[in-house]
Amino acid sequence: MTSDAGPSDDARASRPALWDQTYSSKDESQRSWSQDVPAESLFFIDETHVPLDAAIIDVGGGASRLVDKLLARNFSDVTVLDISSKAIDEARRRVGDQRVRWVTADVTKWVPSRTYALWHDRAVFHFLVAREDQAAYVERATSSISLGGYLLLATFSHSGPATCSGLPVQRWSARELTDLFAGGFTLVESALRDHVTPWGAVQPFTWVLMQRRAA
Repeated sequence: MTSDAGPSDDARASRPALWDQTYSSKDESQRSWSQDVPAESLFFIDETHVPLDAAIIDVGGGASRLVDKLLARNFSDVTVLDISSKAIDEARRRVGDQRVRWVTADVTKWVPSRTYALWHDRAVFHFLVAREDQAAYVERATSSISLGGYLLLATFSHSGPATCSGLPVQRWSARELTDLFAGGFTLVESALRDHVTPWGAVQPFTWVLMQRRAA
């Protein structure tokens, strides 16, 4: 189910400031989404068998340690996109600019300049509760993932939290996500996985791996 009543233009404009404040005021141990090892992401990335020179984008990657792990595995073409410059700066200080392109942008407004073999998003899409934002995201993913490429998406499941960082979220099932992206993608694999926050709370996630096909 999608929502017609979404954030106002003013609320959308304030998103970067909100997330900058979140990253500035909390360290990793205080952020519910933190992971020392992004095991589920790496598992599904391995399932795609994309080559080491494949173009990969981590949407909402922010300060995530996925980029560290991809570099350690010798992936050579990695882009990290996040709405928060503070999050980008934190990761950039940690890993530098080696084989990484850093992009600060709202994914619903971003204009991709290239295509990617793998689009990874853990916990961004469920913050898009307005139908128009969801449609903008689908359009960007569809246009910027190469034919045969992969969309790896993780959102709160229907048994997951209704809010995160003080914001409402939209919870999704694998079937709902598959239907939403059906215009350009075919489901390869789906799973329910629990994320345990740094303070021990359990957050159930829906994971889907989809492959880009001709419309």
